[in-house]
Amino acid sequence: MGSMTASPTLSRVDLGALTADVAETAERYDRSGDFPTDGLAAVHRAGVFHAVLGERFGGDQVDALERLRILQAIGRGDPSVALIVANTVATHVAQIDHDVWPAHLYEKVVAETAERPVSINTARAEPELGAPARGGLPATTVRRTADGWAVTGRKAYVTASTGLDYHLVWAKTDDPEPRVGHLIVRGDAPGITIIPTWDHLGLRASSTHDVVYDGVESPADHFLEIPFTGVYRDPAAQASALGLTHAALYVGVARAAQDFFTRFTHDRVPAGLGRPIATTDRIQTVAGEIEAQLVQAETLLYGVTEKAVAGDAEAVARVPLAKVLIVRSAIAAVEAAVAALGNPALSRTNPLERHLRDVFSARVHPPQEDQALLTAGRRVLGV
Repeated sequence: MGSMTASPTLSRVDLGALTADVAETAERYDRSGDFPTDGLAAVHRAGVFHAVLGERFGGDQVDALERLRILQAIGRGDPSVALIVANTVATHVAQIDHDVWPAHLYEKVVAETAERPVSINTARAEPELGAPARGGLPATTVRRTADGWAVTGRKAYVTASTGLDYHLVWAKTDDPEPRVGHLIVRGDAPGITIIPTWDHLGLRASSTHDVVYDGVESPADHFLEIPFTGVYRDPAAQASALGLTHAALYVGVARAAQDFFTRFTHDRVPAGLGRPIATTDRIQTVAGEIEAQLVQAETLLYGVTEKAVAGDAEAVARVPLAKVLIVRSAIAAVEAAVAALGNPALSRTNPLERHLRDVFSARVHPPQEDQALLTAGRRVLGV
């Protein structure tokens, strides 16, 4: 499978260094919107991809809580990089648990990962359908060929699009009774066109563009069928023990906002005050509010996940609500910092305005707030 380079245990000190390394290029990529190659290289150097690989594939197979800590640390540096990594990590975790990919293909992925960061993501949303979390079947189709499959269609919001090594394209077969699944295609396969549609408020370097697949071919064993009973249920929208993965990176964003708030309030010495504003009751109260929001977010993030992965069914059911509360707390923490600092907080010369833009993206990941609340409400009411 290829030998992996040795990696250090990702201690808190190591995670702090990882945050700092990734943060070095965050502003540059936010301004350019380019694929964050240097940030991903920093993640690879830190041994993150080795850490999340399964032991039987030569990796460390860190547990779910350590994966969250890693993603929070990367998100604290650059959430665009963290999102790309989170999506890739999801594939490695699925392989550990379920052997989803053909063995020979995954061995190739492992060998490539030893040499460089390999990015993997599913392409599910479509311009007409929207996000599959809301239901429906894809317009994208796969048809049998003499050697395997060919996929045709257009996908929206494909994170890491310009730098993906592997696309998992959600599609239905062209059979009278269609099958549904993901077709694995290489990012350099003929017939893939990136449409530069991503011009967002936040996570500007995530390269979440539209992608057109025009008869893109892939071998027969690259189609990963999803059990289909007439209603497709997007796995990302279901309660799962691992459902707080994306939330972790936004807690990292909020911690980055806190970092700036702390530095700024110690450095800012108004002439009329004659001492740092960090010494005032007002700023100390705001600092306490920010910390309270982050303690709440992290307690839910790690506490609910720990119980859920241990098999606590009630904790699993609470994951969607925990995601809602974590996101609310992360956003509230950043907004509190912005409100307290005023104009400097909204200047592009300071990173806080970027953190504000980035943290708002937390709301779009499934399950979205209205769905989580509706499900919880029905559960409580027994309807």
